[in-house]
Amino acid sequence: MRATLYHSSDWTVTAGRPAARSSEDAMRFRKRLRTLCLTQLNDATTVTVPRRDHVYTSGSKNGQVYVIESGQVKTFVTTESGKRCLLSIYTAGEVIGELGLLGQERRESAAAMTRCTLRQASGERFLAALTAENLLPAFVRHLGERVQDQQNIIADMATMGSERRLAARLLYLAGQLGTRHGRLVLINARITQEELADMIGTTRSRVGFFLKRFREAGLVRITQTSLIVDSARLADYVDCGDPLSSTTPPYVPDAQS
Repeated sequence: MRATLYHSSDWTVTAGRPAARSSEDAMRFRKRLRTLCLTQLNDATTVTVPRRDHVYTSGSKNGQVYVIESGQVKTFVTTESGKRCLLSIYTAGEVIGELGLLGQERRESAAAMTRCTLRQASGERFLAALTAENLLPAFVRHLGERVQDQQNIIADMATMGSERRLAARLLYLAGQLGTRHGRLVLINARITQEELADMIGTTRSRVGFFLKRFREAGLVRITQTSLIVDSARLADYVDCGDPLSSTTPPYVPDAQS
């Protein structure tokens, strides 16, 4: 019998494999980073950050790099007028604060979405640890994938309406944070409508309206602690622009679910 993580009258999601966001090389790199914390960085400072507290803030210049050992962290920028743009969400095995390697003031802030444990090291120490484990080329590729992700987001902002941008970001989050079971992907994170609005440059009320349409179309299901997306139908919507006219049939659970 499979261990059920979520069940409703319509959908069942069971434990499965991580949803693919990037190449297998990148996934291996994240795994090796976690190992790096136990070897080359085993005596580096361990930082525990409560939910909603900052890991670092915009304007700081500490030159530190952080490897997330547990929990989830979001990065964001805040304008002088108080508007916020949520850049990304990171989880265990991810590096944050890498722009500290430039030796300049940080442009973004990072805050814990859950209670987090991170390994903190100076830029020089971090690069030396990567070099010792022959991980520097993989780190460069990893940064390249992040640049590609940001380019895709910029293109979406310039070419898509806000509803399609939301669908595209949900697909991105499914790949980054999700666990896949067939077509369904469980995003086991408490991401608020306000945070989704900060990701796509719209209001919380608009996000609520869009999510209602997505639910009615069978693209997503929402619980208090997670979000479930039908990745095939959501991808169809990003392509065609109408959540009610997906060419992929609605998900129907099998009899064993």
